[in-house]
Order: sequence, then structure tokens, then C-alpha cells
Amino acid sequence: MSKLDELIAEYCPDGVEYVKLNNICISKKGNSITKKEIVEGDIPVIAGGQKPAYYCNISNRTGETIAISSSGAAGYVSYWNIPIFVSDAFTVEPRDKELLNLKFLYYFLRSKQQKIYSFKKGGGVPHVYWSDISTLKIPLPPLPVQQEIVRILDNFTELTAELTAELTARRKQYEYYRDLLLTFGDEVEWKTLGEIARYAKSRIEAREVNAETYVGVDNLLPDKMGKTTSNYVPLEGRLIKYDIGDILIGNIRPYLKKIWLATDAGGTNGDVLVICINDRKAVLPKYLYFVLSSDNFFVYNMQNAKGAKMPRGDKTAIMKYPIPIPPISEQERIVSILDRFDALCNDLTSGLPAEIEARQKQYEYYRDKLLTFPARPKDEKGANEVKA
Repeated sequence: MSKLDELIAEYCPDGVEYVKLNNICISKKGNSITKKEIVEGDIPVIAGGQKPAYYCNISNRTGETIAISSSGAAGYVSYWNIPIFVSDAFTVEPRDKELLNLKFLYYFLRSKQQKIYSFKKGGGVPHVYWSDISTLKIPLPPLPVQQEIVRILDNFTELTAELTAELTARRKQYEYYRDLLLTFGDEVEWKTLGEIARYAKSRIEAREVNAETYVGVDNLLPDKMGKTTSNYVPLEGRLIKYDIGDILIGNIRPYLKKIWLATDAGGTNGDVLVICINDRKAVLPKYLYFVLSSDNFFVYNMQNAKGAKMPRGDKTAIMKYPIPIPPISEQERIVSILDRFDALCNDLTSGLPAEIEARQKQYEYYRDKLLTFPARPKDEKGANEVKA
């Protein structure tokens, strides 16, 4: 940071100019393409999502590229330094790279991500357009200052990327050991899920739940990540009641792998299955949770799901899923081992996810500070508009 302070003191001690993006950047539209029209390859196709829609064998952008999704996750800003094919998206680049560093531009656009999302227009499938984004004003310090800011922010993102890669590796390791620990032969008793558990039948009044204790399919997190606070809580009616130790499974689009072991009591709706164990002295709730959170269960669930556009799990078939029932002491041993792995890989208050979140917040804080400059006196109005 001391080097950056020196550069600012040398190149822009009196502030910087704020310039509209359309004065210093150009935008290029992507090319229409469908999966049927291309040959599979390793080049990402950038369309309406935050991740590549699929991969092909041709590119229409090479080198450093800033892409912004037009629809779907409309407005999402991504950076690429490999060949890509831009489809339902558009790219943005400086008119003069001696005036504006492309990576500096990317970090600025990411700092305005929520503002860019607010530009969505249209019913059905909303779109974001360059004509709206281009009205944003960007601070324009001299190139050496931009380059130093990019260097600092690159270091932050590299640290986060290393942690994320480690987390991915740990999760694969966790999945492997979980499947290994839950692999049994004829040496243990096997029963169907319906023989050891049932769907909840108890009801609870809507007025008795809140944002923390109401669980809808929307606030169950994909990929077995538990749940988050609900953005919607019904105000009236009777809900399906769940209790501590029950297992909640999202029954819409089973491939999303939404599952949560209840840590409190509350209510849910018909889109979420509540599985209650008949005898917790014979089957531990956490043991059954680990069995049902395996990919094997979700593959089985999808194979038996009904519907094409929005598949739903078959409640009868789910209760026929086979469950190994080792002695309770073995269940306790398995739970003890997998608990430690699970906390490291998935706990949002400890382990790697918590560290990644902390690093991300730190990065966003410094990014916003680094991209904030006093405006030159003649451009104070423009600076105020940017901050707003």
C-alpha cells in the first residue's frame, strides 16, 4: 500500500477525473449459437449464467476479456484470460489501453455488480444492456496507479482462489471417505427407508414460524449446503411441522441435492419432504442424514423423479431406498469421522468456507477503498454521482 500511496502522491495528488464508460470503452455483442450447432470442446460458451453454459471447439474472443451476461443471470460480470465463445452476452474493453487498464476496468465493474443487476429490464426473461451500464462513471487515475491497484487486488483474488481449490479437493476427499464408510455388504442388516422412517404428518400454524424456522425449497441450499434464512414466510395456514433431528429434502429438481438435518423445530410446505426416524435408538439421525446426502441417493431420486421441466421426487419410490443399518456403535463411529470432514468442508462458521468468506469480505472492502478517489475540483459533481 505504501507504493500505491507514493504513486498517487506523484501522479494524482489533486484527485482524478471521473469519466463515463461510453466515452472510454466499447462493447461488442456475442454471436447466437445453440448446443446443437457446435462441436463439443474445451472452450467455454458464455451465455446467460454465472458459469459457462457448455463447452465448444471454437472461440470468438481471445486474450483478456470482460464478459457481461445479457439474460438469465443478467448483468453478471466475468473476466477471462483464455479463448471463449461469447453467445448471449456482450464484452467490454477500453478504447485505449494506454489510458485504461482492462483488469482495472473489470475490478471497477465488479465493484458495481449490484448496481448493474439493477439495470435489468423486461418481463419474462429480463435483460441488461450496455446502453445503461455505459452511463456509469469510472475513476481514471494514471496508468501506473491503475496497474498497482490491479496488482494488489490480484494478490487478494489469488489467495481466495487457492483456498477455493483446497476446499474443492477436501470436498472430493470427504465424498470419497463418506462413500467408503457407508459401503456395506451382507454383514449388516439392510432395510428400506420406509421401514425405519416416515413422512411427517404433524402440523404447525404459520404464525408460529419465522424467517429462521420456516424452510421452503427456495431457502434450502444446493449441493447439500444446508439452509439459509427464508426471504418469505407465510402469514396464515397450517404447515408441515419438523423437529430437531428430522431430515428435510427439497423435492423439486432433485438434482440440486437440497438436504438439511434440522437443528431446530419449525414448519415447511409440500415441496419439502420431512423424514422422521421411527426409533432413534436404532438409527441415529445424523447417520441417516449422511446416508441420504450421498450422491447415490440423489441419483436414485432423479431416476425415479416425475416430470421433465420441473422434476419432482417420487415419494413412494424414496421410501423404497435401501439403507444399511450397522450396530449403533458403528453408526456413532461413522458419524464422528464424517462430522469432522463435514465441518471442515461445509460449516459456514468454521473451516474453509468461513475462511473463504472472510477473505472475500476483506477483498471487497479493500477493492472498494482502492477504487475510491477524490475527484478533481472541476469534477466534484461527477464524483458524487459515482458514489451514489
